[in-house]
Amino acid sequence: MLLRGEVLEGIRAGRISLQFRRWRRRTVKPGGTLRTAIGVLAIGDISPVEAGAVTDDDARAAGFPDAAALRDWLDGGRPGTLERIEVSWGGEDPRAGLREEAGLDPQALAEIAGRLDAMDGRAREGPWTGRILDLIARNPERPAAELAAAMGLDKLAFKTRVRRLKELGLTESLAVGYRLSPRGARVHAVRSERP
Repeated sequence: MLLRGEVLEGIRAGRISLQFRRWRRRTVKPGGTLRTAIGVLAIGDISPVEAGAVTDDDARAAGFPDAAALRDWLDGGRPGTLERIEVSWGGEDPRAGLREEAGLDPQALAEIAGRLDAMDGRAREGPWTGRILDLIARNPERPAAELAAAMGLDKLAFKTRVRRLKELGLTESLAVGYRLSPRGARVHAVRSERP
């Protein structure tokens, strides 16, 4: 579920507590969370609703001036079942603090290396984690499509791999491209020294 920056800010500030989406398959689930550019959102109840049943109060809670404006926006979107989604601010992204941990002791470095080695070991096409870390280190803020082409991957496959590294606090997404986090730079340096 993609959300515009002003909607995310409204959720964080408590001004927006609902979202409406038409979809064929849900991308969030009740009780789950959604990581966004500004932190974690908590997903509450999700229920189907008819567009005509959406009230002006519902629309304002979703960041629209009234129900007519919300319906106009929905009419320009994709087809599917309309659902009402409760959202709230869930806090800062826990990976943000993780990314800043550059002073890793040997045990922490070994644990991260083990996780990266396991990812490499499961890949049918062979080791990739070091190659992507190195590529991002040499090409910060380059578009994902360019980095993917350099790896011989399609953009979606490349971004999926970068997200796996991001889960370990090793990379940061930027407006365009990526960079290594302080933690990622430390891990990359240590792994580059391996024979």
